[in-house]
Amino acid sequence: MKDTADTAGHVVVIFGGRSEIGTEIAVRLAPGATVVLAARGADRLEEQAAQVREAGATAVHTCEFDADDLASHVGVIDTIEAAHGRIGTAVLAFGVLGDQARAERDAAHAVAVVHTDYVAQVNLLTELAQRMRAAAAGRLVVFSSIAGGRVRRANYVYGSAKAGLDGFASGLSDALHGSGVQLLIVRPGFVVGRMTEGMEPAPFSSTPPQVADAVAQALARGKRAVWVPWVIRPMIFATRLVPGPIWRRLPR
Repeated sequence: MKDTADTAGHVVVIFGGRSEIGTEIAVRLAPGATVVLAARGADRLEEQAAQVREAGATAVHTCEFDADDLASHVGVIDTIEAAHGRIGTAVLAFGVLGDQARAERDAAHAVAVVHTDYVAQVNLLTELAQRMRAAAAGRLVVFSSIAGGRVRRANYVYGSAKAGLDGFASGLSDALHGSGVQLLIVRPGFVVGRMTEGMEPAPFSSTPPQVADAVAQALARGKRAVWVPWVIRPMIFATRLVPGPIWRRLPR
């Protein structure tokens, strides 16, 4: 039997509730929990809400959430907690891949990718961590990527945002040590799904259900980080030994 993260009686919030990975995680954390799916167009999350409800959630709610609107983050959290109680587990499942070619000629697009994948995550994580630290309880899940292990020329805008987020989350995890708050950093490789549709899968690819399984198990075991699949952990370290001229020519 696989380990599962017990969330019975807790409030679980998926920020990015439309994402495939976010929905799969919600399904695994659903039994006995109140689940809130927060995303743009919250009134169009019927399919995701039904999946979570069928998985055993006590209640499933949706909430309008625009990750890029930093000023709205506090209000969204306030609204959720006023309606459903303190957030027990928060999963930050939003993000964009962006268009690398466009980002190299369009500074606004490059900044937009970094804003969503780094700045918005930092803003929301900081607010959530502050509240959970005050309550001496809570769990945070944040998504890094193998792309941030060593940034590649082929996707350096997205990769740099993930590298920054990984560093921020690692430091925040250290800051939260002993506070009663768990922060889990998820470092997946290539994930086959809507976000990567049309791209050739890289070696050791995974799927949203596989990522969600790994997240649920890592939460249950109190881990600070998980690599999906596990084999990419040594690969990330090995990439740092590849000479620059060779690394520069890698396709992705």
